[in-house]
Amino acid sequence: MARQVNIHEAKTHLSRLLARVKAGEEVIIAKAGTPIARLVAVIEQPAQRVAGTAKGQVTITPDFDAPLPEAVLGEFEK
Repeated sequence: MARQVNIHEAKTHLSRLLARVKAGEEVIIAKAGTPIARLVAVIEQPAQRVAGTAKGQVTITPDFDAPLPEAVLGEFEK
């Protein structure tokens, strides 16, 4: 559950709050009891994707964009 603090407390105890965020906690900063910001840990970005790594592993048939049969379309309308 997120911990809510007021702006003054956030300014006074920022280092402590950041340590809690780093540990996985979420901190909500509020002004006069109204939430205005959320502190959450930064998630590492995955390695950059490289185009072409699936070459030869994916097959697209010539009729991939052909209309679906009526029986299949009917299943979507249930």
